[in-house]
Amino acid sequence: QGQLVESGGGKVQAGGSLRLSCAASSYTDVDACMTWFRQAPGKERKWVAAISVYDSTYVENSVEGRFTILRDNAKSTVYLQMDALRLEDTAMYYCAASSNRICLRHTDPASYVLWGQGTQVTVSS
Repeated sequence: QGQLVESGGGKVQAGGSLRLSCAASSYTDVDACMTWFRQAPGKERKWVAAISVYDSTYVENSVEGRFTILRDNAKSTVYLQMDALRLEDTAMYYCAASSNRICLRHTDPASYVLWGQGTQVTVSS
């Protein structure tokens, strides 16, 4: 198995935007259902969004209309475009790859076999 590396996190004011990237060491690592989870301090890891190899997308209700998950297969990279950020979006964001090309049980962390190290997003008022 390869490696996933997240980037693009940082500090932003509420209402601002960030674009997270998840780069894989090889295409085979992203030739799968890809996802983003986030974990705030003291809280459990929660699912945010997922995208299949066929570009079917799934987004958690609290971020729908604000976050978009995208993939660029030529770059072996998956993105999370985050707009209209809120204080409650502050968390460590992780990308992960499934062993399936379609997204099955995509909200379950156990569905993913390869995880990145995370990138911190901090939203301030």
